[in-house]
Order: sequence, then structure tokens, then C-alpha cells
Amino acid sequence: MSFLTRVGAALDTAGVRYALVGGFAVALHGAVRGTVDVDVILAWDSRSLRAAEKALKAMGLVSRLPITADDVFRFRDEYIRNRNLIAWNFYNPQDLTEQLDVVISTDLRGKKVQRIETVDGPVRVLGRSDLIAMKRASGRPQDLADVDALERLR
Repeated sequence: MSFLTRVGAALDTAGVRYALVGGFAVALHGAVRGTVDVDVILAWDSRSLRAAEKALKAMGLVSRLPITADDVFRFRDEYIRNRNLIAWNFYNPQDLTEQLDVVISTDLRGKKVQRIETVDGPVRVLGRSDLIAMKRASGRPQDLADVDALERLR
């Protein structure tokens, strides 16, 4: 089972509402895009963050920063505004290719999620329109290139 599907299975088992939003999401929507890390957004509440943190730790992932789910929930605005932290990074110290970012600047609530079957199992991916809107709002060059690629598929 791939890292991507193990992440999806762990979050599903923990009851966490999540969606893939990074390069894997773009690729699963049909636009070729290389990436290494997995990017997810969650329904923004303390229970979801705690459950995600617990599920990721059970997979052997550790937070790159010395912060907890409760810290991220409580100080989200400060982290974004004063520290330019838009994602909470986890990695596997035994396999540095296994990296995951929990994007803290976007809430999953009100967004459409698709369940997509991969060769290794199902994952949840942010719907194409919401993914395009999220990437357009970020304004980063790679995200704008992803928007162009996703819009060409329509």
C-alpha cells in the first residue's frame, strides 16, 4: 500500500474529514504533476486536528515543529499571520520520503470532496472546482500552473 493510501486509510479509520489538495489531488483529477509530499485539509475543529495528529503519529509520523493539535487550533491565526505558517508538517524519521502537510489556512467545511479509487485503495480528494479556487487564491506560481492544467481538462 502506498503512503498516500495509508494516510487516507488512517484518517478514515480515525473518523477525520479530510481531502487531498496538493500535487496528488491535481494528478488524481487528471493533470500530470510530480510531487513528493501529501497535502491535506481538514474540517477545522479541535477534535479533527487531535484525531489527525493521533492517526499520523500511529503511522510513525512526527511533527516537524514542537507543536500539538491544540496549539495549532488555538494559535492558527497567529501562526499564519506572524509566522507565515500555512501548513503543519509531519514526516517519517525512518523514511524521509514520507511527508505530509496539514494545510491550516483552509477549512474543509462547505467544500465538495470526491472519493477516488486508486490502485492501492480509496482516497478523498477536494473537488475540482474547490481545488481550483483554493489554488487560485494562494497565488503561488506552482498553484497557478496547477489551475491552468486543471482548467484545460474541462
